[in-house]
Amino acid sequence: MGNGLSDHHSLLSCLPSFQALHIVILGLDCAGKTTVLYRLRFNEFVNTVPTKGFNTEKIKVSLRGSRQTASFHFWDVGGQEKLRPLWRSYTRCADGIVFVVDSVDTERIEEAKTELHKITRLAENQGVPVLVVANKQDLRNSLSLADMESLLALGELSAATPWHLQPTCAIIGEGLQEGLQKLHAMIMKRRKMLRQQKRKR
Repeated sequence: MGNGLSDHHSLLSCLPSFQALHIVILGLDCAGKTTVLYRLRFNEFVNTVPTKGFNTEKIKVSLRGSRQTASFHFWDVGGQEKLRPLWRSYTRCADGIVFVVDSVDTERIEEAKTELHKITRLAENQGVPVLVVANKQDLRNSLSLADMESLLALGELSAATPWHLQPTCAIIGEGLQEGLQKLHAMIMKRRKMLRQQKRKR
């Protein structure tokens, strides 16, 4: 888990908790981003095609250990190389980032690492919690979580960036709920610290 939080404020970081959280889903093309989105939205597998621009859905998620739900406004942005310069426009006001990685695509894990570190190092994204979704963990030749953490150099992310690595199988939805609960907890912790910092000024 990342440690420490940034002084940087996202535009939505101090909104009341009943507002939908602005979450951006990023990752290389074919990692399973849109499959994640529609599994969450419809609770079923939806056959998808590569996203040319973006998909967006508002989804309520139950929080473990309580009767409360959290509202997430997801933006699933295309992962083709020519679309990646646009990611910054979507993350500018983000409360959290979901970065989806194909656990089987070992040839592009270095590329995924580069894009993950690039987007989290932007000044406006400092401190924004990141849920790294290790997708396709159901497949026999998928990388282990330990290997993914090492190959993605998650320990080298900024100390201000909280992160969580979640094993998932987006097709059946396994692990997604748990991952979102972790992301929600990181976002709420960040908001609390930002409020405390504001009071001290």
